[in-house]
Amino acid sequence: MLLPLTTPVLAALTALSAALAIAGNLADQPWLIWLFKPLTTLIIIAYAWPRGEATPRLRRWVVAGLIFSLGGDVALMFGDGAFVIGLLSFLVAHLCYLWAFTRVQRLAAWPLAFIGYALLAGVVLSQLWPGVPVGLRPPVIAYVLCLAAMAAQAAVVWRGSREEPDAGARRRAAVLAFGGLLFLISDACLAINKFAGPLPLAALWVLVTYWAAQWCIASWLALRPSAP
Repeated sequence: MLLPLTTPVLAALTALSAALAIAGNLADQPWLIWLFKPLTTLIIIAYAWPRGEATPRLRRWVVAGLIFSLGGDVALMFGDGAFVIGLLSFLVAHLCYLWAFTRVQRLAAWPLAFIGYALLAGVVLSQLWPGVPVGLRPPVIAYVLCLAAMAAQAAVVWRGSREEPDAGARRRAAVLAFGGLLFLISDACLAINKFAGPLPLAALWVLVTYWAAQWCIASWLALRPSAP
């Protein structure tokens, strides 16, 4: 008998698949990476899919961001030759998320969030800059700008939710803001490992924060009341 795909079941499946993907990376078992890395993101897409029915416009862009993230996951598995493709896939994913977030709160409605994330991204980028190949510098700058804007706008959504009468909406907005921060941490670890590393246990830090971030972003969408 198949288990219903409730939130706890999907969370357990995500954790198990993520653990196997990370184990494959740490143990140098490529078949585990190729199987479970895309599968983990697919499970998060399955988690997001039934959510947000009351806000279809937000749901559309969040799911699109997850799908482009899946494309980035697959591209990065092909190594340095597909790094720019993966970078562009994730850049589009962040733009999808950013667009969704700005449907709820005006872009940069809380300037302090953008200032804070700009400073944080600038500090990280300044430390990595000598190791970034000249040809990669333009796409890396574009990516960092989109990532920082996405994370900052997630914080804007959280701040704007403080007057929301629905406690569930306030909690989801707080989880979203945390997801934006986790995404920046994940990509900072990835960049350190690639351009300034090696970072010990890089796969662990990068992937745990990455999938936690994606789960948090998907959780921003409200689950329909009739669903388990």
